[in-house]
Amino acid sequence: MQSDTITRRIEVPGGSGRAARVRAGELVRVVDVAGGQVGDVFAFALETPGEHPGNEHHSAAHTRAATSRLFPAVGDPFVTDRRRPILTLVADTSPGLHDMLIAACDPQRYAQLGAPGHRSCAANLREALAAIGHPYTGPTPQPINVFMRIPVGADGTLSWLPAPTAAGDAITFRAELDAVVVVSSCPQDLVGINRGEPSPLAVEVLAGQGRQA
Repeated sequence: MQSDTITRRIEVPGGSGRAARVRAGELVRVVDVAGGQVGDVFAFALETPGEHPGNEHHSAAHTRAATSRLFPAVGDPFVTDRRRPILTLVADTSPGLHDMLIAACDPQRYAQLGAPGHRSCAANLREALAAIGHPYTGPTPQPINVFMRIPVGADGTLSWLPAPTAAGDAITFRAELDAVVVVSSCPQDLVGINRGEPSPLAVEVLAGQGRQA
């Protein structure tokens, strides 16, 4: 059962990113403060047996193989590139539309859109990890794009639609490993996934009930 005891709340300004260290069993709730805002969620294991710490991360591709789903649903695990569960989706008060197909926006994406120097989720990730001294230096992982509505058409085409969330909608994950979770309030304002100017998200860490058996 989910606890309502918030132990930490981190404000994520619109277009920026923040990181939080969490322990296995704790809950991480991502709140869309104003509504209509996509968040890129990344997760990194703090310890990986036999490997340099910091490299193991959530993998959308491995998660799709584990769940046989394109998009996540309550109860689904999110696994790492070592195929270990790192997060589980335990609650969702939003419309339930989230994406695991689209890469994090990066400087090259904005250069192609004619906006060099634009903020990006890839840069937000690096800044947030650096701020807490986390050592990851690999490629930008594909994130869990919470509140992002990218339906797949019958012909395989993707549609870029505005986030359907209202103010206060939230999605909650349980940490299955000691981890660093990074949330980027996506700065994308050239494609219509965010309804206008990027707006804040909040990350709430809650006292959990431990791993489920």
